[in-house]
Amino acid sequence: METKDIRVTIISPGVVESELASTITDPATQAAIADYRQVGLTPDAIARAMAYAIEQPADVDVNEIIVRPTAGAQ
Repeated sequence: METKDIRVTIISPGVVESELASTITDPATQAAIADYRQVGLTPDAIARAMAYAIEQPADVDVNEIIVRPTAGAQ
C-alpha cells in the first residue's frame, strides 16, 4: 500500500531477451517465439526504466511504466 513514505511503481515490460526461450522443446512453439522475439528488448532497457522510477525526487511518484520496443527497432 502506498503512503507518503512508500512509493510503488508497476513496470510492465514487453518482449525481453532471456535464456528462457532456449528451453522450449516444441518445434512449432520454438519457431513462433523466435519470430516474436526478433524485436525483444534487452534486460538493460528494463533496468533503465527501473532506474528512472527510482531516481525521481521524493515528491514524485511514477505509478506505472510500460516498456515496449519501438516499431522501428531492428
